[in-house]
Amino acid sequence: MPVYLIGAGPGDPDLITLKAVKVLNKADVLLYDYLSNEEILKHAPEDAKRVYVGKKAGEHYKTQDEINQLIIEEAKKNENVIRLKGGDPFVFGRGGEELLALAKENIDFEVIPGVTSAIGAPTSMGFPITHRAVATSFTVVTGHEDPTKKDKQVKWDYTADTLIILMGIGNIKENTSEIMNYRDPKTPVCAIESGTLQNERVVFGTLETIADKEINTPAILVIGNVIDVFKEIKGIK
Repeated sequence: MPVYLIGAGPGDPDLITLKAVKVLNKADVLLYDYLSNEEILKHAPEDAKRVYVGKKAGEHYKTQDEINQLIIEEAKKNENVIRLKGGDPFVFGRGGEELLALAKENIDFEVIPGVTSAIGAPTSMGFPITHRAVATSFTVVTGHEDPTKKDKQVKWDYTADTLIILMGIGNIKENTSEIMNYRDPKTPVCAIESGTLQNERVVFGTLETIADKEINTPAILVIGNVIDVFKEIKGIK
């Protein structure tokens, strides 16, 4: 049997896919992230082994290398091994690193995509990230690049109408300062906290003010004039 790499979605447990639920129903071992809603774990059999592997920002319960090795060890001992990751495994979820580790061991795998928070969080609240009048393109970028890289790939000169930043709250002041080299400081910005969950919250500002707002993680940042469309839809002044 292959190792299943499953995207758990943006938070709301109802947003996981039907295919993911079918696979979870047969799990022998379940390795799950901090951002995987624990309600989703109920789809696995009661006697399935559940292993929390962390990955909360700044508080990694296990390193990525340790997680890779754990997946390999469990795959060699069990038939139905599931790696459950918040959002989508390949949208800054380091799923590629885990598949490379499995491939080196000649272990089969199957990937079941999930709804990324970059799309799921705004869409679930009626926030169109594209709109014919103001936004015909969008870019999703990490706000926390690998600090071990020799050269940074994120240059912040993206030309898409809407910019969505994941994992960027810890570096919000540095990132927005860089973005203002390419965009008007008055450009609308909002942070969406705990998207798709009951305690979700939206914080509005601009590129020059959003870093001074109180924003709790997990949260994504949305930058662009489409925010004004969202405000009009919701009747927000």
